[in-house]
Amino acid sequence: MAQTVSQPQRERSVQETQSATLDCTYDTSDTNYYLFWYKQQRRQVTLVIRQEAYKQHNATESRFSVNFQKAAKSFSLEISDSQPGDAATYFCALMEGTLLTQIST
Repeated sequence: MAQTVSQPQRERSVQETQSATLDCTYDTSDTNYYLFWYKQQRRQVTLVIRQEAYKQHNATESRFSVNFQKAAKSFSLEISDSQPGDAATYFCALMEGTLLTQIST
């Protein structure tokens, strides 16, 4: 199944302790999928947060939270109380559920 993910913002600067919101839109015909935000610093990539499409509530992990709008196919990351260590490249990703099942087995 075809899927697309896009991030309209190329660069974002915020002052320390301020909040930052990064936008992501996606398209998939699958009904069972997972959305991810990753953080890349230097050559290391780490998972920031994950959202399952079937969950009604928005995922939260420490100072990171998402605004997941399934109908609008929007998946924004909010970083509250930003810190110098948050400076990085962030990217969103989508994985369809059938692929996740295949990788897990």
